Amino acid sequence: MARRQGWDLTALLNAAHPQAPLAERNLWLVRLIEWLRHAPLKDERAKEDRVKDERQPSSDGASTASTAPTTPAIGTTPLPVRRLKYLLNLLERHPEHAKSFAAVIASVWAEVDAIGLFAEVGFAPRMALWGEFLGRLRRRLLPQTADTRELAELFELLFPHESDEQWINAVDDDLLRRLSLLFADAPDGDWREEMRAAITVLVSAVRSAGLSGALRVRMDPKRLASRPFRNLATAWERVEQALIENDRAALPGALQFLRGLLDECRAAVRSVPEHLEEHGVSVDLMFGVEQMQARLRRVEDLLAVLLADHPQRELLRLVAGLVTVVHERRSIRTLFAKHYSLLARKVAERSAETGEHYITRNREEYGDMLRRAGGGGLVIAGTTFLKFAIMAIGLSAFWGGFWAGVNYAASFVLILLLHWTVATKQPAMTAPALADKLRHIDSDAGLQSFVDEVAHLFRSQTAGIIGNLALAAPMVLVVQLAAWLALGRPLVGAEEAKHVLHSLTVLGPSLLFAAFTGVLLFASSLIAGWVENWFVFHRLDSAIAWNPRIVAALGMNRARRWSRWWRDNISGLTANISLGLMLGLVPALLGFFGLPIEVRHVTLSTGQLAAAAGALGWDVLKHWPFWLCVISILGTGVLNVGVSFFLAFKVALRSRGIRLADQKRVRAAIWARMRRQPMSFLVPPKG
Repeated sequence: MARRQGWDLTALLNAAHPQAPLAERNLWLVRLIEWLRHAPLKDERAKEDRVKDERQPSSDGASTASTAPTTPAIGTTPLPVRRLKYLLNLLERHPEHAKSFAAVIASVWAEVDAIGLFAEVGFAPRMALWGEFLGRLRRRLLPQTADTRELAELFELLFPHESDEQWINAVDDDLLRRLSLLFADAPDGDWREEMRAAITVLVSAVRSAGLSGALRVRMDPKRLASRPFRNLATAWERVEQALIENDRAALPGALQFLRGLLDECRAAVRSVPEHLEEHGVSVDLMFGVEQMQARLRRVEDLLAVLLADHPQRELLRLVAGLVTVVHERRSIRTLFAKHYSLLARKVAERSAETGEHYITRNREEYGDMLRRAGGGGLVIAGTTFLKFAIMAIGLSAFWGGFWAGVNYAASFVLILLLHWTVATKQPAMTAPALADKLRHIDSDAGLQSFVDEVAHLFRSQTAGIIGNLALAAPMVLVVQLAAWLALGRPLVGAEEAKHVLHSLTVLGPSLLFAAFTGVLLFASSLIAGWVENWFVFHRLDSAIAWNPRIVAALGMNRARRWSRWWRDNISGLTANISLGLMLGLVPALLGFFGLPIEVRHVTLSTGQLAAAAGALGWDVLKHWPFWLCVISILGTGVLNVGVSFFLAFKVALRSRGIRLADQKRVRAAIWARMRRQPMSFLVPPKG
């Protein structure tokens, strides 16, 4: 019966009791909107087919109260609007229903608090992204109640669907006039007072956030010279006083001053992202920026309603906008979609500067990359033997993984401090630097410059891999040969060598492990970008240079040198340490959950294969298991580089909002260059 009441208009109108408890009246409004929104019952469609003109009185009087309009065809008036017309036709024919209808709505309005609807819907109570996430999760999982005096809560029950905005905006002027006639006798001062109070709340929130230290220090000082946030509350009080007293002489000047301050506040807020590189950024901080911008827009929307000679249309637009806001406020996906691009930009901007050092553009830089990659290969050769030593100790899975990770991390940090390089570290850093060039691809010259950069990057990556492998493998073989000559046996024995051939073969899951290692390489760049941003955001470089205790301990000049060193190297240290620990610990932790995942790093795998060859002798070259491992290492290099670069490049693209059409244009240009000048991707240009 309750379900039938939600669909039957006769029962709804008969249940309209202005003296009923507020919860029942709220529930009645929810069911009325449901009746407008939902399709009619099958047994009602035959009756409604007879109603061709909604304004024409029906032949059977009140008996048509249970009818509903048929579903409109595509391109015609939305169904809720047609049903609203039908409802108004019925109320105009039956004044007793119209009186009860208007009385219920007026009584609900008199008892609920509308300030929250105008001033709080769409805004988080605190400037924290994760707090907002938990609030949205609660609203999605927990049921809501109609027993409330908050119009904001009732509004979410009335309009829970995003499509409600469309039919609300489709209400024409004639229908809006007829609807407003139902409330002609109701005083309009109440809703105006509620809106003025809502603007006061919004102005106070904007003023408080604008004067807070986190945002204020990141705004352009020139935008704050006129003190727009400090003067905002006083300016609104003047406008509010003119509205209350209906002072038409004072209102234009006060309103102009207020809107000028609102524009200055918007300009100041827009300057916050411009200080991203200098001051660092947090997602919570940018969430606060978005919230302030939305509050400023809401103030303008409420002013438009208050100042309109005929506010019905502006009020309808406001309601439609609030429906959209309510839907977005319930969407967890929308919340994180807005901030994912910010997070991507944070990581990409921090990695782009570092990535520039890994791109070679001429023969001199190309030769320098080969030399630095060769140095990295020498260190990795030592890393290979230390890994075998750790395995020989026979530690538990966790501690074996931990010390293997320490071995990798120490080796990578040593390579960093010696200004050498590991090829697989380049893609995640160079991808943001490459994406930075995408800002200029609108012109043909900018697009060709980007293609040149792609060729430079590919050539640099190739040089890095060649340099690593060219010295890592021979050095391991030299050490194995020296051990044969000095000790009579190799450092890595035959049993370990057979295990290497078995584990590295292309016939096993090595290529899958190589792709997984590419993900870890990318993850280390994310961690590096986040840590460097955190370092800059909290101004730790400045603290090292100017903290009294640090200056007293190190001296002024040394403190400044340490400050510059940490600012220049925090990203590299974080990336290398995090990568090394992940390469060692992640397989051990996944094994605890029954996931036999291993890592396959192209340089480390090459060193292991060289050690195996040194243990088994030249005869190993005559057998397929060795060459299957060689093929596997080639695939490992491609997947290490390709997966990490692809993921980093996607993040960088997202951070800059590159459109799909632009991506297609870029791919076409790259393929054209490969067809015309394939060697430009391998050989550096002359001069």
